[in-house]
Order: sequence, then C-alpha cells, then structure tokens
Amino acid sequence: MRLVIFGANGPTGRLATAQALAEGHTVTAVTRHPETFPISDPVLDVVKADALDPEAVDRAVAGHDAVISTLGVPYGSEAATMFSESAENIIEAMAAHGIRRLVCVTSTGVPMEPPTGETLIYRKVIMPLLIRMGRPLYEDAGRMEEIVARTDLDWTVIRPSGLFDGGAVTDYTVGPPQMVGRFTARRDLADALIREAVDGSNVRSIVEVITTEGTPSIYRVFLKEALRIGGGTA
Repeated sequence: MRLVIFGANGPTGRLATAQALAEGHTVTAVTRHPETFPISDPVLDVVKADALDPEAVDRAVAGHDAVISTLGVPYGSEAATMFSESAENIIEAMAAHGIRRLVCVTSTGVPMEPPTGETLIYRKVIMPLLIRMGRPLYEDAGRMEEIVARTDLDWTVIRPSGLFDGGAVTDYTVGPPQMVGRFTARRDLADALIREAVDGSNVRSIVEVITTEGTPSIYRVFLKEALRIGGGTA
C-alpha cells in the first residue's frame, strides 16, 4: 500500500513510518525538516512540506492510497489552528486526487470532560487543569474532527490519551469515545494508525486508543504537562 504520513518527523510519526516500512508498504514521509529525518529505505520518500501550505500538501498527497496525519503541537504553542488548517488542506488534496482513506490523530481531551468512570481526584482536579492548559489546542482539534466528519471520505479519527514512550506494541484497547484510561503508548498509537489505514475497521468513526500495560505514574505525567515541558500531541 502507498501511504503518505504527515507529521512523520514527530515521535509517533517516526514509529508509524518505521512500522509501515517493516510491513512492506511504500511510504512518503512529510516533514518540514527532512534533513533531520532518521529513517531511510528504498521504498521511503522523504518530502519537505508544510501542512499549512495547500500546494505543498497537494504535491505530497498525489499518487497514494491512504493518508495518515500525526500532526500535533505542544501546550503553549502559538500554532493553535494547526489541526483545522492542515485538515482542510489534506482533505482538499485528497479530493483532487481521488484518495478516500484518511486516518488522523486528535486527543481524548477534545470532549473537554473526563470519563465518568475515572477517580474523583482525576475528574475534579487533574483533568480540568490539563484541559484548561490545553484548551486552544483541544478546541482546534475539535474543529478538525468536525471538518473531517463533514466529508464523504473514508475517515477515522483516533484519540490517544496521555502519550508516553513504551517498548513493544501491547494488547491495547480500541473503542468508542469516553473510555476509561489515562495513557497511550506511542508505539500502540502508531500501530493503530497503520492498522486503520490498511485494514479500515473503523470507517467514519472516532475511536480512542488506550494502553493498559506498563503505563507511567499519572502524577509524573501531570507534573510534566503542568510545567509545559512535554512534546506535541503526537
């Protein structure tokens, strides 16, 4: 399968690229900084493009079977419209080239309310503070979901929870929004992205990916985000 991955130079994008190549797919990795991209392969094309540039996106998308977007920005970023603007450009390019399969990442923070099954301190203290810090990004991710859902594409939106670096792919859970679970390993997210792009099991759906094995301490992650020293959403 011919896959194009936006945000390929981010932590999740690199993992998704490596996995797609390992499975025998042809990949175009889209990044603003191809000189720092660490992966090479005979069937990998690394393309310099900004997802906010419609012409660059159009060139990158042409000739592929499916599009994956792992684009994200960190808390406090001034690029608070990255999700929605990039989605509009990608969708326009897909329509122009007759490509139907789109898989993209947002966040479990988009509903801006915690699952009812979570603990009281998480629902009343931790989650509200994280949402308040990330509100502009979550609001724009919500706009992205609305933009994608209005299309007639075969789309899937994947919402990870708090991202962390794990080891091998685990027996993660994929399900409808508002699942109980605070973490998503980037390897699990990358695997889910490839599975959705290739297998298409949740077409025109929003799903969450939750990791339950080897997860970090909620308090350590909370401190990291509270100090705004974490990376982007993907």
